[in-house]
This record gives sequence, C-alpha cells and structure tokens, in this order.
Amino acid sequence: MFLTRDEESILNGERGSGPQRAMELLVALGTIYDADRLVSITSAHLSGVSYKTIGKGGLSFLNDLASDARVQVKTTLNPAGMDLERWKDMGIQEEFADRQLEIIDCYDRLGVETTCTCTPYLAGNLPRVGESIAWAESSALSYVNSIVGARTNREGGPGALAASIVGKTPAYGLHLDSNRKATVVIEADMDSGILNYSLLGHVVGKKVANAIPYFKGIRPSQDEIKTLAAAMAASGAVAMFHIENMTPEAYGMDTAGLETIDIGSRDIATARDSLSSGSDPDLIALGCPHLSEVEIRELAAVLKGKKKKGDTEVWFCTSRAVMRRCAKEVAELEHFGKVLCDTCMIVSPIEENHLCTGTNSAKACTYLPTLCSQKVVCSSTVELMGMIT
Repeated sequence: MFLTRDEESILNGERGSGPQRAMELLVALGTIYDADRLVSITSAHLSGVSYKTIGKGGLSFLNDLASDARVQVKTTLNPAGMDLERWKDMGIQEEFADRQLEIIDCYDRLGVETTCTCTPYLAGNLPRVGESIAWAESSALSYVNSIVGARTNREGGPGALAASIVGKTPAYGLHLDSNRKATVVIEADMDSGILNYSLLGHVVGKKVANAIPYFKGIRPSQDEIKTLAAAMAASGAVAMFHIENMTPEAYGMDTAGLETIDIGSRDIATARDSLSSGSDPDLIALGCPHLSEVEIRELAAVLKGKKKKGDTEVWFCTSRAVMRRCAKEVAELEHFGKVLCDTCMIVSPIEENHLCTGTNSAKACTYLPTLCSQKVVCSSTVELMGMIT
C-alpha cells in the first residue's frame, strides 16, 4: 500500500504514539484487503461506547489513547449503556454509571461529539453523496451507503476510531465503484409498516448474508428504510442495498442475469413467529434504530387522550437532537413511559431488571436473547401500545 510522506511520518511516530497506533491499524487493514492507498474521509461514527460491551479493557484503552490523540474529522458516537442524564430512572447501578461516564469523557478528550445515537444522520452527521467516511454502526452505515450515496465499509469500532484519528481509511470494498453494484434481486410483495419492513430485512439478511440486494416492488418511507437496513445488518452482514427508482445508485443499474429471490407475506409472518419467544413483556422498548421525529409524533398521536394501564415499563429510545425538536410530543409520551436518549435496549444492562422485552424491531429481536438474556415479543407499534392502554 502506497503511503504519502505525511502518512509515513505518522506511521513512524512523528505525530505521537496515538496517531502512530491508529496508522498501524489502518496499514494492517489495508494490507489484509489489498488496498493500494488511503483515502481521505469527511466523517466517522464510532461503536464501542457502552461499558456493557467494552468493559474495563476498552475503558483502559480509551484512556490511554486520549492522552495523545485527537480526531481529525467530524466524529460521532453510537449509543451508550444508559441515558447519560436519566440513568437513575433506568435502574442503572452507580458503578456502571461512573465507568460509562468515564468512557464518554475519554471520547470527549479525543474530540469526538458525544451525541450517542445509532442514527447520526438524523442528529447532525449527514455525509454527502460520493464522500468517503468510516462508520462502524451497521444499520447507519448501510443507510448512508444506500440512501445517501456516501461510501463506507462495515467498519469495526477500532478501525473507525483509527480512521477518525488519521482522517483517512484504506481504499477498498465499498469505497470503490466496482464493489457497489447489486449482486442479487429481491422481489418483495408485502404490506407496509415499520414491523413488516423490519421483518423483510430480517428475512433478506438471513438469505443473502453480505450480498448487495436490489429491491423491486417496494417504496418505503425513511423510517421503514432505516429499520430495513438495521434488520439486514443484524441477521446478515448487508452493508449496502439498492431500491429500484429510489436510491441514488439504483438508476440505470443493470440487474439482468442476477439471482432473484421472491419474498411475500408468508415469509414475513414466519419471520415474526421465529423471533417471538415470550408472551408477557415486562419491558416494551421502541427505538432500534433510534426513533425519528416523525415516529415520535406518530406515537404521540396514537396515545393522545388515552391512559396507561398496568405497570409494564416502557422505553422510547431516541437521540437527544431529535428529542429537542419535538418537546410537546415527548411530554405526551412521558405519560406512558420514559423517553430515553443516548442508549437503547440492546446495549443497556436490561437483564438486571427485566426478563421479557416487547419490541417492533427485528434487529432488537435478534440481539436481545443473546446480549440481554431476554424472552422477546415481536409485535407492531400499535399492538405494543395496545398492551399498555
């Protein structure tokens, strides 16, 4: 891999040990994937934020790195293990909270914007078409690759962090035109709705693994797209997709000769049944990916004029940026549960207080049993809200 003189100076430690370690990692990745050079990036988005997932070792690493490294591009964070302001309301233990806040402080010292969300494109980190970036959140990177037309590989947390410190990433994979074309066609015949698109993503991810699907027969909303992307990245490893006559790189794309997979309502129903393992949730959690402003307003409209019944805990997970844009609706939702920022049901230690979680997210349904020891109720938003009103 060719390095410029400036890049070689970083690799040789002339900019400090932190940037040197970052460059060493990027060179190693470039070597593994046969990249011939580094490409400049305009932004990064980092995973490895929740203390639940990175533990003491990750915290120690971040503390060390923050002593002599700084990010060179706009960089944002994935959800933490708790709402950074309302963690006591979540039943989070003080020891966990102290270490989580220390992690956030490390990222702050690195120069990272500590807006903890899995939908950074709704919270101020929105790249432009054609820009190279380094994003580690699987659902977000799939969304911006596909819908925005920016360019990122499915980065791991350390790789995205290294790229943010150097301001560059190896030029391979989805940074190259030749690797962004569709490899399989999906003919979908199904009803609309957040849950249905989430289940469609679950089915497709399991069938195609890390292929690049080209969807025909669908016209999803922005929120249906983000839940589709999240589910495909969770059940498979889909980092990019195209939607006929909708996504920027789909126009004029030749799909002749590609394998075609038909998916219908029966496949959607089977997926829902396969993801459900419980029947009586003690936690209902929405916002995986984080709720948009549109979703919050729609939820408030559904619940307006109703009263909560029972003692089931309810979480509405969103970004702090989105929450601030719909304060009236957030106040309405607070009558039924907690509007939480910075976190979600997957990366928070919910297993300490809950046994069964109800959600409308196939991504959450995929991860909750293993990461959070949960039984799962996979239901639509309307059905879940009907359980508490």
